[in-house]
Amino acid sequence: MIELETPRPRIVRGTLALIGLALLSACSSVPRQPPEPAAVDVRVDIARRIPANVVDRRGWASDIQAAFAAQVITPNPENICAVLAVIEQESGYQADPAVANLPQIARREIDRRAAALHIPKLLVDAGLKVKAADGRSYAKHLARVRTERELSVLYEDIIGRVPLGSRLFAGKNPVQTGGAMQVGIPFAESHARGYPWPVSDSIRNEVFSRRGGLYFGIQHLLGYQTPYTQKVHRFADYNAGWYASRNAAFQNAVGIASVSTLALDGDLLNPGAPLDQPGQTERAVRRLMPELGMDERAIRRALEQGDQLQFSDSALHAKVFALAEARAGKSLPRALIPGIRLDSPKITRELTTEWFATRVNARYRQCLQR
Repeated sequence: MIELETPRPRIVRGTLALIGLALLSACSSVPRQPPEPAAVDVRVDIARRIPANVVDRRGWASDIQAAFAAQVITPNPENICAVLAVIEQESGYQADPAVANLPQIARREIDRRAAALHIPKLLVDAGLKVKAADGRSYAKHLARVRTERELSVLYEDIIGRVPLGSRLFAGKNPVQTGGAMQVGIPFAESHARGYPWPVSDSIRNEVFSRRGGLYFGIQHLLGYQTPYTQKVHRFADYNAGWYASRNAAFQNAVGIASVSTLALDGDLLNPGAPLDQPGQTERAVRRLMPELGMDERAIRRALEQGDQLQFSDSALHAKVFALAEARAGKSLPRALIPGIRLDSPKITRELTTEWFATRVNARYRQCLQR
């Protein structure tokens, strides 16, 4: 009896040993994912890449790291340097940067809007003489504004208190960008879901804070997947809109395939255009209908995906490039910097999306070397 039972533990131990070896073997064949860096390590890495002359490098690093964590964006050197490059280009590490000659710029914009609405200048001057809550006229407040946040607050007050203001601005604040990364306020307002901090009054106000401007700027820069192999095209998209570089390359292919000259601006459709009023790019694509084997409605449905990643894998995208490359006799780029001239009351010289993207890309490469 004893002899019959004594071997059993050995059999169990041997079996367990074999199972253990099998598990070890199986585990060793599965590549281990590197652990996510600790928040403190990420902040240290960000801070050391920020130029030494920046005030409160730790504070900037903390807000950037928090935005990365909240949006589940990998804090690798490429993503960190992409963000820092945009900050340096857009604001020089100022949460609410001053704008040169802002009172004059703002007054010119008011006069331009008034002229477009046929409102006499005399009436505009009278409206600006209305006193604000502190007893000073809006004209005096306007003469003292230095930053977009100050101007935005002033416009909100004018719209709310001056009858002419509501008519002049159609109830819409003219200040449409702000913060350290000069992110679009409409973008922030439409992507506010999931914002991890208490909102102080409005999303517009959050954009003018350091944490809010960084959060929404990082979301605009890195919060979407792209088919790009070079960061410069993501920088161009930051200026021109998501997938503008991919769409500009598609327009280039459409132009070659249809023997047309198209503006490579990244806009595949005229917003809200009915089916019988196609824009320039859509008209050129329709000329290819026999070769594409697609009708007008199918083409419209495909082009409506121009603000999404899946357009890169669509049948229309593939067929247009096949036709264009057959005609050109060579492969064509899948991403091109859009040819857009930047237009803003703040811009006093001729600038383009290419200028912006190449400047940011140079800063990005410098950051990677730091």
